[in-house]
Amino acid sequence: MKISELFDVQYGINLELVNCQLTNADDPEGVNFVARTANNNGVVARVKAIDGKSPHPAGVLTCAGGGSVCSTFVQKEPFYSGRDLYILTPKKNLTLNEKLYYCMCIQNNAYRYSYGRQANKTLRDIDVPDIVPAWVNKTKILPITTHNTPITIQLAKVWSEYRMGDIFRFVKGRRLTKADMIDGDINYLGAISENNGVRQHIQVEPKDISAPNCITVNYNGSVGEAFYQAEPFWASDDVNILYADGWEMNKYNALFIVTVIKANRYRFSYGRKWTLEKMKDTILKLPQSEDGTPDFAYMEDYIKALPYGDRI
Repeated sequence: MKISELFDVQYGINLELVNCQLTNADDPEGVNFVARTANNNGVVARVKAIDGKSPHPAGVLTCAGGGSVCSTFVQKEPFYSGRDLYILTPKKNLTLNEKLYYCMCIQNNAYRYSYGRQANKTLRDIDVPDIVPAWVNKTKILPITTHNTPITIQLAKVWSEYRMGDIFRFVKGRRLTKADMIDGDINYLGAISENNGVRQHIQVEPKDISAPNCITVNYNGSVGEAFYQAEPFWASDDVNILYADGWEMNKYNALFIVTVIKANRYRFSYGRKWTLEKMKDTILKLPQSEDGTPDFAYMEDYIKALPYGDRI
């Protein structure tokens, strides 16, 4: 079945965020602005309502025709749409679980496209299943809860610059061809931007498994994407592995540093790799403790105090 047989596919309002008036995320009168991103359900901002522009209704799917092509989400609130965003309205009643299932099916076609090959002309013709598996509606979707209350988190007063090569021990990922891959239960990390970098699961000899409690950074592919690894893995040769050197890493301070590392992505691209030597020489700006070293305790406490930090 084609997407167009199951959904009414329409081009969005095509607004530019720069021309909208931003508002607080908690503003009850605000409207979500959905763009061509793969993050945060596609929502990049909350804006003031625009006279003469009615938001799209809640309950529809949004699909990126460009940008993060095929990133597809169910919108649970009314919203405005940015450029190259398509609105998919079901032609028959679908449960939330069924809508989420079709989001997954559509997103699995992302490999067919790239920044230079968008889905604007072919989206309607993508094949999706005409029968929803029984397990879809049997799956319970439990809301994420947190015991953390909104508080004002004090920002560190002193931030200093630290060379990555001085705070991390670097290990290069290793090449593994598809012909040598055997399905298994060990995470295989590729240079991708989602799923914590896990492309698939493979069999690996114990001696070849990389130890967890580290950060992995793509130097190729989705350059600059960084993740904390809590499980053993094999990293491809497009990935650099960063272990703590002289300090104790944990999932909290690692997630703080991951965010800082990812802020450097704009410096690199597919044509300008973030090679191992360049990465070692990259400067990160981090909170400083009294003795001049990075304040890893502050980083840990900061992440723990965030809303949903207790669910990490």
